[in-house]
Amino acid sequence: MTVRVAVVGLGTMGRHHVRVLDEMEPVELVGVADANAQALARATQRRDYHGYTSLAELLEREQPELVVIAVPTSLHCEAAVMAMQAGAHVLVEKPIASSIPEARQIVAASKRYKRRIAVGHIERFNPAVVALKQRLDQEELGRVFRLNARRIGPFPVRIRDVGVVIDLATHDIDIARYLLASEPTRIYAETAQRIHTDHEDMLAALLRFEDGVVAQLDVNWLTPTKVREVSVTGERGMFQVNYLTQELVLYENNDADLANMDPISGVTEGRMLRFRIEPKEPLRAELENVVHSVAADCEPLVGPTAAFAALEIAETIVKAARAGTVVQMRHKLAATA
Repeated sequence: MTVRVAVVGLGTMGRHHVRVLDEMEPVELVGVADANAQALARATQRRDYHGYTSLAELLEREQPELVVIAVPTSLHCEAAVMAMQAGAHVLVEKPIASSIPEARQIVAASKRYKRRIAVGHIERFNPAVVALKQRLDQEELGRVFRLNARRIGPFPVRIRDVGVVIDLATHDIDIARYLLASEPTRIYAETAQRIHTDHEDMLAALLRFEDGVVAQLDVNWLTPTKVREVSVTGERGMFQVNYLTQELVLYENNDADLANMDPISGVTEGRMLRFRIEPKEPLRAELENVVHSVAADCEPLVGPTAAFAALEIAETIVKAARAGTVVQMRHKLAATA
């Protein structure tokens, strides 16, 4: 079954969606939309699909079955509701919306029009993260004690409508919930605004999960070097994932031999094991999953419930930082969506 797909928003992510969809089977890319005429001209040059400056016109003329929404976060709600009202399923880039009320509108529209929502939490599709999840589920680390996520890099000029917590930290919030299969119960955070004109651009947060695991999030738009990594520490050692290189490494705990311990350092390290990961572009894996969900009429891997929870936790982090207090999470997040 060929799925008719359209893309709205031709910024960085939108152009990547177009590139992948244009090569995919069973997909027919029927149109793209953007208010920028130059972006439209570049995207449609020597292509079979048409460009539109209006999403409404694209929906009316092309009648896509799936619309990829890659517009700025503040426009997610309007575009998603419009697409679902026209009869299309949607893939909304992460985060699902810029606020909880807007996220509720998107979820309500999906129920009203009986359309599916997928949300672009793309790190779920990184093959190194997939492998890590499998090994954690098999309890290869034993009891898990701690998760540490670093997502730092230069300031992206394109992001103006939300801060680093909503835009970037939602990746790590979602991955923490996914890997730990648990919800946060207590949150403390510090944020700062150094370069961004309207929002925070630095985050240091501590989240305590209901199973006792402590997660630390280090996220900013201030570091000249781009780092994307997550580590999980437990009884038997530490797994570490490099998102950019798609590497998964295990640093094993060493069974201490006190008689032969280094008298200077006083510690000994265990083995380092590097796992073989078959590389794959996460965006392609994500789009394959979403297109399959439309063709087979089944749920995508990342739907609105998980995305809603990530946004709610992100908003709580921002509030905790502004108040300078520890926030207790007293309800089950997933149930709110």
